[in-house]
Amino acid sequence: MTLLNLLASRSSRMKASEIRELLKLLDQPDIISFAGGIPDPALFPADAIRDAYAEVLGGAEAGAALQYQVSEGYLPLRRWIAGQMGKLGVACDEANIFITSGSQQALDYLGKLFLSPGDTALVTWPTYLGALQAFNAYEPRYDRLRPEGGNMTPDAYRAAAAAPTSSSRGGGKVKFAYLVPDFANPTGNTLDRKQREAVLDLAGELDIAVIEDAAYRALRYDGEGVPPILALDCERSGGIDKARTLYCGSFSKILSPGMRVGWVCAPRHVVEKLVLMKQASDLHSPSINQLVMHRVAESVFDGQVDKLIGAYRQRRDGLLGALEAHMPEGVTWSRPEGGMFVWATLPEGADATELLARSVKEARVAFVPGNAFYADGTGRNTLRLSFTLADRRAVTEGIPRLAALLKG
Repeated sequence: MTLLNLLASRSSRMKASEIRELLKLLDQPDIISFAGGIPDPALFPADAIRDAYAEVLGGAEAGAALQYQVSEGYLPLRRWIAGQMGKLGVACDEANIFITSGSQQALDYLGKLFLSPGDTALVTWPTYLGALQAFNAYEPRYDRLRPEGGNMTPDAYRAAAAAPTSSSRGGGKVKFAYLVPDFANPTGNTLDRKQREAVLDLAGELDIAVIEDAAYRALRYDGEGVPPILALDCERSGGIDKARTLYCGSFSKILSPGMRVGWVCAPRHVVEKLVLMKQASDLHSPSINQLVMHRVAESVFDGQVDKLIGAYRQRRDGLLGALEAHMPEGVTWSRPEGGMFVWATLPEGADATELLARSVKEARVAFVPGNAFYADGTGRNTLRLSFTLADRRAVTEGIPRLAALLKG
C-alpha cells in the first residue's frame, strides 16, 4: 500500500520551487549566488529586534505575547499598518487590515477564497513563482495579463475561461488579476500610473478582483513613486470598502523574513472571509512576533528603509555595471528603479536551465532560470539575477565567469 494513491488531484500541481532548491547552494562557500531573492542578513535590525523581544517578555505584555491572539492580528500592529497605508493614499482603519504569516500565506488564502477548479487567474508573463505555487493548489487555469498593453478583450478572456480543455470540462470564470506593480519579481519592472489604471479598467470590465503584491514597494532607489493600485482604486470607487483591489504587504524585505509577518489591506467584507480561513488554518500568526514587530516597526522602520536603499542601490549599480562591461552582444537586461532583481534575456534558442547546470559546474555561479516564472513554461532564454547579496567580489568575479560561458 502507498498513501500516494489516495492523494487529491490538486497534489499533482504542487511542484518544488526551483528557487528554494537553489537556496541550498548558499551552503557551498565557493558558489557565487545571484539566485536567492533574499535580503542581506548583515543589514537586519538585529539589535532592535533583540531588545524588543526582551522588553516584551520582560514586561507587562509577556502574557499576551505567549497567549493565543485574535485571528485578525494584534490590534496595535494593525493600526500602525493602517497608518502606513494612509500615507500611501489608502484611507482605512484596522478593520481593513488582516495579519498573515508572511505575504505568501496571503496569496494562498486569496487563491483559496476566489478560485474554484477550472477558474482563470490573469498573471503577467513572467510572474512571481511563489504566486503560481500558491494558486496551483486550487487548480486554476492561467491567462496572460499585459499591463503594458495588448490585452485580449473582456469577451475573449471570458470565452477562454469558459472553454473546455483536455483537463477541464470548461465553465470556469475569470476571478482575479495578480501582479507585482513595483520592482516586480522577477523582472524588476515597475508599472507607471497609466498601466495601473489600465489594469483597473480591465478588472472593472471583467468584474474581477485585483491582487496587488507590494512586497518590494519601499525599496525605491531612483525616480518618483507611483500610487498603489489600491489607492487609485479607492479614488475611483469611493473608498476601500467599495474597492476591488486587495493589497498584500510584508515586513520580510525590510525588517525580517524569519519573523513571517505580512498583511492584507482589503475591504472589510473580504477581511471577514480571510479571518474565517485563518481560524480554520493556524488560528493566528504567532503572537510574540506580532508584538515584537509592532515595537520594531514603530521605532526603526523608516531608518531601516533608508539603510537598505543606500546599500542595495550600490549593489544594483555594481551589477548593472558588470553586465554592461562583460556580457556579449545579444544579451539584454532590465534596469530596475528598485527592488532586488535584474532580468536578463539571452539570444533566441538559448536555454537558461542548461546554462545553469554548466554555470554551477564550471563557473561556480548560480542564478534562477526564467522559465520557472512563466505559467506556460516558456521563457527558456531568460534568467533572474538578485543583487541584494552581490558584494563587490561576487560581481567582479561572478559576472565575468557567467559572461565567459555565454561567449562560448
